[in-house]
Amino acid sequence: MSRPEPLAKTVVGVVVERRKAKSQWVDHVWRPVAALPGVPEALPWTMLDGDDEAARFYAGPAEVGLYRTDTAQYRDNLASGNPGLWVVLRPTDAEPPYQIVAVTADPSEGEAFTESGTDLVEPVPMPEPVRTMVEAFIAEHHVEQAFYKRKQKRADPEALARGRPVAKDDDA
Repeated sequence: MSRPEPLAKTVVGVVVERRKAKSQWVDHVWRPVAALPGVPEALPWTMLDGDDEAARFYAGPAEVGLYRTDTAQYRDNLASGNPGLWVVLRPTDAEPPYQIVAVTADPSEGEAFTESGTDLVEPVPMPEPVRTMVEAFIAEHHVEQAFYKRKQKRADPEALARGRPVAKDDDA
């Protein structure tokens, strides 16, 4: 089942960092470090700055979609004091080393991407234009859902009781 089209969307540019690893098993450690408002004119996987120890790359553009059903999560994200976008990168086993799978403002969705164990998922600071858009989206689409506690049905003690043996018909 796929999600419907988002009611609002914007595009951000994803910046990733490569650091020399202090490990005998891997040469470099990668992680998303920023989301840029809009799309820069640079080509994906252009080195922005760095040296042999650490370098930053523009990994490419990604769409951030906003959905009416997720407004409570967006609101909680903004209220956290450090709102972020969750960037999801998937290893490619080729060059470039990662592909952008998703960028989301929903912390729950970002956490769900960690379940595969192979994707690289990191929150990065939310750019101010995206924050403004999310705030406006919440103001327009959020509907507070009242908490409704369901009442449990009373247990029927006879429901699990062993029934009386069925009398065998003597005529059979």
